[in-house]
Amino acid sequence: METAAACVGVPIKQRKEPITFEQYHLHRLGKYSTDEAVTSYAEFTVQKLTPRQTDPVRRTLCLTETCLVERDPATYNIATCKPLCDIFAIVRHQENPQKFSIEYVKGAIRTYTSTDRDALIASVLDGVRASGNRDVCVKMMFTNRGQRLGPFTVPVDEEVESQHMKFIQNLPTGMEFGVAVSRFNSNISYSGLLHAVTQDGLFAENKEKLINGTLSALLDKEGDQNIISAEDLEAQFHALRRLVASKAGFQAFTRLPKMRERVGVKVVKALKRNDDGVTHAAVDMLNALMQPMHDDYDLRQEQLNKASLLSSKSFSEKLLEMFKIHILRNTGALVITAMLDFLTFGLCAPYSETTDGTHFDILLEMVATDGRAVFKLFQHPSMAIVKGAGLVMKAIIEEGDAEVAAKMQDLALAEGALPKHLHTAMFTQSTDNRMMTNRQLSRHLVGLWITGHPTAMGLLRRIMPSGLLTYLDSTDEVPEFETDKLNVRDNLKLAQEYHNKNKRNPQWKVIEKQIETILLHWRARIGLQKKEVNEKPIVLRKRRQRIKAEANWALFYYQFSRDHAKSNLIWNYKTREELKEALENEMRAFSVDKDLSQSYVIAWNHQEFEVPYHCLSEEIKIGDYYLRLLLEEDEIEETSAIKKSYEFFNDLYHRFLLTPKIQMKCMCLQAMTIVYGRCSEEIGTFNDTKYIVGMLDRCTDKLERDRLILFLQKLILNRRNVKEIMDAGGIKILVDILTLAHLHTTRATVPLQSNVIEASPDMTRESEKEWYFGNVDKERLGPNSFEEMKDYWKDGTVHAKTRCWAQGMDGWRPLQAVPQLKWCLLASGQAVMNESDLATLVLNMLIKICDYFPSRDADGAIIRPLPRCKRLLTEATCLPHIVQLLLTFDPVIVEKVATLLYLVMQDNPGLPRMYLSGAFYFIMMYTGSNVLPVARFLKASHLRQAFRSDENTSSDIMVRSVLGHILPEAMVCYLENYSSEKFAEIFLGEFDTPEAIWSNEMRRLMIEKIASHLADFSPRLQSNTRALYQYCPIPVIGYPQLESELFCNIYYLRHLCDISKFPDWPIKDPVQLLKDILNAWKKEVEKKPPTMSISEALETLHIKKGPASQDEGKIRKAYFRLAQKYHPDKNPEGRDMFERVNKAYEFLCSKSKITEGPDPKNIVLILKAQSILFSRYKDELEPYKYAGYPMLIKTIQMETHDDSLFSKAAPLLTAASELAYHTINCSALNAEELRRENGIEALEEAFTRCVSVLNASTKPEEMSVQVCTHVSRCYMVAAQFQGCRDKIQETSTIVRDLCRILYYKNLPKLNSVVVECVSAFCVDFWLQTNLYQSGVLWHLLLFLFNYDYTLDEGGVEKSGETNQQEVANKLAKLSISALARLGGYERGENATPDNPAVKASLNAMLTPYLARQLGNDNPAEVLKVLNSNTENPYLIWDNATRLELNEFVGDQQQQKVRTGECDPEFGAKFVFTIHSKELIVGEIFVRVYNEQPTFPLENPKGFAIDLLDYLGSQAQYLHSLMSLQQQNIKTNTVTNDRLQKVQMALEALRNSIKNNPGVEIQCIGHFKLLFALLRCEGCAKLQEFALEVINNVTGNQECVNDIAASEVLAYLLIVIQTLPKCSPLILETLYSLMSSTKIVKEAMNKGALVYLLDLFCNNTNPAVREQTAELFAKMLSDKLVGPKVRIVLSKFLPSIFMDAMRDSAEASVHMFEGSHENPELIWNDDAREKVSAVVRKMKMEHYHKQKDDPSAKWNLPEDFAVVYTDVQGELTIAGVFLRLFLANPGWVLRKPKEFMTELLEKWVQLTSTTSPDGEVLETVTTALVYFFEAQSSMLDQVPQLGHIPNIFKAMSSRNAAIPKSAIDIVHQLANSEVCIRSIAQTDCIGPMKMAMRVRRDCIGHACEALNKMFQTQEEDMIMQALKTEMVQFLLKLLETGLENLENPAATKAQIVKALKAMQASLQHGEEVTSILDASSIWKEYKDQKHDLFISNTTIAGYLTGPGVAGYLTAGTSTSVSNAPPPIDHQHDN
Repeated sequence: METAAACVGVPIKQRKEPITFEQYHLHRLGKYSTDEAVTSYAEFTVQKLTPRQTDPVRRTLCLTETCLVERDPATYNIATCKPLCDIFAIVRHQENPQKFSIEYVKGAIRTYTSTDRDALIASVLDGVRASGNRDVCVKMMFTNRGQRLGPFTVPVDEEVESQHMKFIQNLPTGMEFGVAVSRFNSNISYSGLLHAVTQDGLFAENKEKLINGTLSALLDKEGDQNIISAEDLEAQFHALRRLVASKAGFQAFTRLPKMRERVGVKVVKALKRNDDGVTHAAVDMLNALMQPMHDDYDLRQEQLNKASLLSSKSFSEKLLEMFKIHILRNTGALVITAMLDFLTFGLCAPYSETTDGTHFDILLEMVATDGRAVFKLFQHPSMAIVKGAGLVMKAIIEEGDAEVAAKMQDLALAEGALPKHLHTAMFTQSTDNRMMTNRQLSRHLVGLWITGHPTAMGLLRRIMPSGLLTYLDSTDEVPEFETDKLNVRDNLKLAQEYHNKNKRNPQWKVIEKQIETILLHWRARIGLQKKEVNEKPIVLRKRRQRIKAEANWALFYYQFSRDHAKSNLIWNYKTREELKEALENEMRAFSVDKDLSQSYVIAWNHQEFEVPYHCLSEEIKIGDYYLRLLLEEDEIEETSAIKKSYEFFNDLYHRFLLTPKIQMKCMCLQAMTIVYGRCSEEIGTFNDTKYIVGMLDRCTDKLERDRLILFLQKLILNRRNVKEIMDAGGIKILVDILTLAHLHTTRATVPLQSNVIEASPDMTRESEKEWYFGNVDKERLGPNSFEEMKDYWKDGTVHAKTRCWAQGMDGWRPLQAVPQLKWCLLASGQAVMNESDLATLVLNMLIKICDYFPSRDADGAIIRPLPRCKRLLTEATCLPHIVQLLLTFDPVIVEKVATLLYLVMQDNPGLPRMYLSGAFYFIMMYTGSNVLPVARFLKASHLRQAFRSDENTSSDIMVRSVLGHILPEAMVCYLENYSSEKFAEIFLGEFDTPEAIWSNEMRRLMIEKIASHLADFSPRLQSNTRALYQYCPIPVIGYPQLESELFCNIYYLRHLCDISKFPDWPIKDPVQLLKDILNAWKKEVEKKPPTMSISEALETLHIKKGPASQDEGKIRKAYFRLAQKYHPDKNPEGRDMFERVNKAYEFLCSKSKITEGPDPKNIVLILKAQSILFSRYKDELEPYKYAGYPMLIKTIQMETHDDSLFSKAAPLLTAASELAYHTINCSALNAEELRRENGIEALEEAFTRCVSVLNASTKPEEMSVQVCTHVSRCYMVAAQFQGCRDKIQETSTIVRDLCRILYYKNLPKLNSVVVECVSAFCVDFWLQTNLYQSGVLWHLLLFLFNYDYTLDEGGVEKSGETNQQEVANKLAKLSISALARLGGYERGENATPDNPAVKASLNAMLTPYLARQLGNDNPAEVLKVLNSNTENPYLIWDNATRLELNEFVGDQQQQKVRTGECDPEFGAKFVFTIHSKELIVGEIFVRVYNEQPTFPLENPKGFAIDLLDYLGSQAQYLHSLMSLQQQNIKTNTVTNDRLQKVQMALEALRNSIKNNPGVEIQCIGHFKLLFALLRCEGCAKLQEFALEVINNVTGNQECVNDIAASEVLAYLLIVIQTLPKCSPLILETLYSLMSSTKIVKEAMNKGALVYLLDLFCNNTNPAVREQTAELFAKMLSDKLVGPKVRIVLSKFLPSIFMDAMRDSAEASVHMFEGSHENPELIWNDDAREKVSAVVRKMKMEHYHKQKDDPSAKWNLPEDFAVVYTDVQGELTIAGVFLRLFLANPGWVLRKPKEFMTELLEKWVQLTSTTSPDGEVLETVTTALVYFFEAQSSMLDQVPQLGHIPNIFKAMSSRNAAIPKSAIDIVHQLANSEVCIRSIAQTDCIGPMKMAMRVRRDCIGHACEALNKMFQTQEEDMIMQALKTEMVQFLLKLLETGLENLENPAATKAQIVKALKAMQASLQHGEEVTSILDASSIWKEYKDQKHDLFISNTTIAGYLTGPGVAGYLTAGTSTSVSNAPPPIDHQHDN
């Protein structure tokens, strides 16, 4: 290398490290090393001729998108790889019909022979041109490199081009014309002259003259076209093509005199030669005239050229006749390609727009006449031909008449073209422009073939899901479009450019703007230019589109490639693969049938083709819908309307009636519910409603019951169904089910407003003894409790037919007829709803039914008789049970019952007796807040009862109202005088108004009194749900709160006189008022005490001073006594004394708490007035600094230090603190002023003083509470300022006192203010921390659980001033906000500092899910969840968790308040008992999710990622576990629990992927982990879940690609051995994975084949073996690796097995198990056992190796093959045993063409040697003869194989056996006219004559062959006969020499017929006759016919032979074992 650099100057770079062999193997092909670059789309078997080898080397020549690849057929390894762009020319050798060569630009030449040469060249030519290399041509001779003036890699310059054109015009001395043409072709590019000047000017004219001169010279000097060689003629056409490809040459066709005629004559003469090479060159030249090959071309010239070429109909007919002949004979692929280009340029858009209309119609009609020929091209192996045929077909259908189009559509089905193009349209995925063009063409053709053709559309419906086909009718647009690759030329643009070039009107642009369309623009331009320009404008032919696809195919194909999981469509990678495979198999089978058809026309049986989609077999499908997905769909978010809902509903109902399985019945019911719910109007009345009601009555399964009820709920959407329900007794049945609600004992506890004593959750009450039963007549056992009945059921004492009775029943009934006992004891199944939800549903149904039948008509008239549904509900069997549901106290049920009663009792004659049911007692006992329906019912019914009170006679309304004994008179009046909404508001609240005094305390008292009156009836219902209440009137309830109140009319007078009812009286000048108030404040302190003192007043009333002297009751009694004594009416002398007594009484009542000096009440008013001002006139007073702080702070301090602070009558400190708050709230800057005046300290002292007196009995209205409220608000405002916050932080007692207040739950409003204050403090991190450490969390958390969501959702108007629960609700919401701010959860404007410590505590105590919800905008949602029972994947929250948290938080609160100590972690380490046992991943409870896999996840992708991370975290543990298991060490319980959690995580991952399409993508990057889990032996469940995960992701292409990149397939293979019971799942997974070429490649390397072979050979489960066969078929179909798979499998099994697996997996298994001996298979027990044993052994060896090292590779020894004893020594050709074939020649072969090709190749190989094996030669020859006799149609395909010259060449062999063999074959070939035509072009007669002389015993066959050959009148053949003196030879045979033949007479007869046939020759007949006449022997034969001496032989045919091709048919010996197979112990696990 150093020498090279020093001496040559070429430094060679060397890598630092040598590359590995694997790197070399991967990258040796450079940029073409990728799988895509070497994946074939067409393959051909060739023999490569190379100097390295003496004999030809067999190769597989593969055409890829970018390369031409040679592969070794034995190993499928790449031998060479050449880019298509490097190909210079393709040489098609004239002397050998199989030989061709490829010249490369860099000098290399590769030579091959192929039996399918022309099709191969056509494909390569198309591929090369598609890659951008347009300079490639097909020629007969190698390029003379010495004639080219430059390398192939670069084009020659302009000088060289010009020089060579001059050579043709004026031949240099000594140069022949042919040489000049050859030199021209060697130097000029095939795509035309590169230096033809295109711009206008002098040089362009010079170049044009040169080109025209060359064209003329070329035609002038062409020579005699009949004599010159084919090579010279082809060269001339190539030269013409090079010239006309230029612009000048293109124009010369019509401009150059006589050129058109001369070219036409030249082409016609060339066609007569019947030489494919010459014909191709001629037609390719015509194509360059039809369609310009140069840029900047002229449409007018194109029109002229086309018109000229197509003007001769006879010329077109000759071309088409030649075209058709080649198609029918399967020859001339190159000619067909060129002709298709010709037709494309003439007929297909956009080129056809320049075709003259008349010429177009004539040509189209000629082509359409034989459309079947065009369809035949769709089966051609060359893609170029398929595309061309498609374009022509498109033109025929679109622009032909209706009859022609319909015929083409029928033929598309009959010829199998539709499935082929459907396959291309849907499954072509490529970056190659050519492939995408083909796809676009196929899509267009499919649309045309299906449009308006019901049969084709029916086929589409059988193979495609209907959900996919609905997109065809959709109007949606496609998100992405592809470019049109068919119509690549814009003729309109070209026409426009043409005119723009010649335009002369400068105003044209102005006119153009006014034109709307291009068409009008042309017409307008024509009008303008006719005056100035004589040249006519271009007029394009208008296309006719008689058939145009209207369906939305673009959307269909777009959606086809996407994955769908909808109720009417499951579509994914697997379904696409199944469809693809089905289409491929069908096309393959049809192709085989066509090959076997001989001369018969075969049509595709499209009527029976359908695709079953086995991967969806587990999905239950009814009609067009999948039940599982239909049931999972959210009814609100309907994905799409249900099509044909009536039929679908009937299908569901049909399935429902047929299925015996409860689960299936319920699924059908659920689906029927959804469908009827969505489409009830379309479906209409359901006639079997009675049957459904009857089923509900009879069923004993809870799931079925609930589904039936849900279905009935939807049925009542149709009013007619309601009558059916009533007729069937459905109302009573539904009411019976309603009563079960009493048994639901696990309702969430709702915080109640009343203080009724509640039972603790763990208390149980002994069940009431209600039940009697008897098993025999007159037996009566009881009473028994319900619990005892359950025990009796368990021990069998009672059974379904036991007679039972309880109070409320009308007689003894069998247990199964008693609803309560039936559903609690007898019923099975899991209910969908709990008893309360079920009752709610039924009540809603009854309400809906009642809505259908109102009690009044549209005019308000009462309807009688009462509507039937209301009559039924009013009956004694229904109404009491509905009423008694009120005793469930369930908020929803109570609301629904009240609504139903309101509807039922409207204008109901039974309303007056309603009270007897106890309805009013029950309804008034309800403790919830959603009482609006209750109020509505009460208002409508309380005065309409047949009830009259004799006790309560205070007023008429109290006498008449049924509520008179229960409610105070004011409440009854309120109910009567106001709306029900207003009454509900009063009833729920705390009201003290002139019209109502009502409180929760009074409500509690009322409930207690009613409860004690009802005694034990409510508990009885839990034992006997149908117990009936016995009415008993309740005594009048007295309320202590109303004892001192005077009620008059409807008012309480004390409240009526309160002037505070004018709180919003307007104030005109608030600033002046404030000044006056401040002045009044100063004056008030100077006021004198009152004239009468308290002691004087007491003395007047004769009351002694003492502690009890201020008692109001005592004062009242003293006043009453003295007033009675001195009242003027009784004592006229006592008036003065009476007035004094009265004055003293009034003084004590009003002034008893005022001290001497200033009146505190006045000061309070002053302070309150200021507060009102500052609160109401905030904006006006904001600019003013408050001047009263010194007095205010002094007042606060004085009051604070006053020992009698809390005993004062006037709340001075309250008002002062309130004013302090309002001043700073009015103007925040006042807070700073307050701080400067030491106001913070003063407020803190007052705050501390008041907090110290708070206790559990403190009332909200007490002064201490008020002061704390106002001071807290002051702190809240002050917290906005840093200075104030610092002062608060310094004063540590503030935070402590705030937290202490929160301890007192009896002060909810104060708590609310304090919580707001806490929120305000949270703007500072240190205040957050201070609050946190002071235990504020304990208080805030407890408030959350006092929330009552029924109040917010009940629709009742409420106010915090009057409704205590509303205060609790508000406090809960404020607490949520405070917690959010404390932890830093809020974002945006309200964001506070993040506090990790707080967050940790909240995450622990509230769960991360709920803690994260704290920052939501709607706290009510969070609170509702907190106070409800929920079990979903995100949250397990129930009574137990709430109780546990409450107990913990309550204990911590108590400790903190009492001792100052609490949990040092502040709950951060708290763990719920129930949660501690759960596996939580990504905040999701994995167990719950696995139980509810269809639960919609917020972030399914994130959950999948978390699961994968969790599994990753357990990887080391699992690795250790595997090690322990391998060492047989037992694991402990903890380990097993951990393992179980891993299994749960895997199950959850499976569920998330299965139920959330798109989630599987998250597994990318984790497949090494997932596959590694498969190695956990002994953990079968874990492995199974891992398998299911992997199986579910295989539907995603990206996942499959990542699995391929991860190289983890070995783990999946190992599990085939370790987990046999999962074999079907493993095989299904592998089947999906094998769609990736990379995985197929890895499977090959890792030994998948040996595992699968073991399953196929040794597994005893037929289904597994069939799956294995299907998997093999999938691997075999892979374009890149499939051939290698076939090679390996063929070392174990005969190749027929591979074909069987591909065509029928079941058949392949039967084949393996049977014994066969036929031409294509020899198979018996010995062979089977040998293969099975070898495979089993190899599998075990590889398994042990791979188990230890998963990266271990599996390779077969090169010389390995399983040797079958019976097959040894058999001669096999193309998989056919010749010995058996000869014994049974009628056997219908599967691949007749392949067999014929290889048989002929073998024959040629044998005859090419001097001494072949005679026996083998005889066998092969006999096989050929038998084959041609049985398959005579295959004779027509022999010529294209190119072997005919070799057959006649063999006749000259010196080995006598070879000529005989050749004569036998020719004897058969003579039966085909196609073969005879090909023979005539070969030197055939001479060799025949020589062979006849050598083997005289074969003269008979030879003469018969000659007879048939001469009968066709091939002139070339007769000329050969004359030249070789064959006539004389035959005459001599007639004379003598036939004595030794078996039938000399017949031979003579053949000779005579042959000679007579030769006489009939037009050209040579006379010469033959003259020879014959000169013969004396001829006279004896010439005058008679000799046909009677010739016997006919029958030939077996395809349709008359033994049958069709198969695997198990017509065998010599076929047997199947009758013994059962061995038991598969593997599956017992």
